[in-house]
Amino acid sequence: MSQYSIDAAALWADLEVVRASAPLVHNITNFVVMNYSANALLAVGASPVMAHAHEEVQDMVGIAQALVLNIGTLEPDWIRSMQLALQAARTRGIPVVLDPVGAGATPYRNAALTELLRTGAPTIVRGNASEVMSVAGLSQKTRGVDSAAASGEAVHAAQALARDQGAVVCVSGADDHVVDASGRWATLSNGHPWMTRVTGVGCSASALIGAFAAVQPDPWRATLAAMACLGIVGEMAVERTQAAGAGVGRLQAELLDGLQLLDAASFAARLKLTRHA
Repeated sequence: MSQYSIDAAALWADLEVVRASAPLVHNITNFVVMNYSANALLAVGASPVMAHAHEEVQDMVGIAQALVLNIGTLEPDWIRSMQLALQAARTRGIPVVLDPVGAGATPYRNAALTELLRTGAPTIVRGNASEVMSVAGLSQKTRGVDSAAASGEAVHAAQALARDQGAVVCVSGADDHVVDASGRWATLSNGHPWMTRVTGVGCSASALIGAFAAVQPDPWRATLAAMACLGIVGEMAVERTQAAGAGVGRLQAELLDGLQLLDAASFAARLKLTRHA
């Protein structure tokens, strides 16, 4: 099977490899989502480590299969740790996922992202429309834009960012758009609006991408597989939650259960994927 295939069977095969190999994913992520991201990785079959002290991040990268950098709760020591980890990951050749949480919100946050991009290009960038558009602006030395943009509005910015960084870029939203520097572009239309009401779901998407990129050498396909998995799980979790007359508190647990228990038949039946190029 070609690594460039993106049908349901190919993407499901990547999930099976994650479950079988339990890749170690090193996360330097924010306080708000640490627990949920770690549990999401465990549920999907990966092995998480949350380590941010600059004294050990290079050593931790040395044993990990992927690195995830999430700038949600920034401070100077963490930025330094991210730079050290990014340098070590690039030296080792393991994939790096950048989640530019809140990009464009403050000058400090933009400066931190600029430092990271100068340190080294990520393998994959995942964010919402406004975050991706802002990072694209920083990458090109321009300003970011308002946070109300829909995911489809950010595709051109994502493509420009992908070319500039030589990276895969995922714009998440009602539809998830995944592009790369070679011009490939696919859209996933799974998921449910309730997923935006649970803190950490977006950040856990970036963590899951790290797990899939650890086992799938094509980062574009790895990103599609991870986002498809989470979107389908989200749909099913909301259906179960609503059927029980429950709300988003129940949804958190249903999402984790879904990541653990998702089966091939449900994945294939529900996958909504369109390839544009």
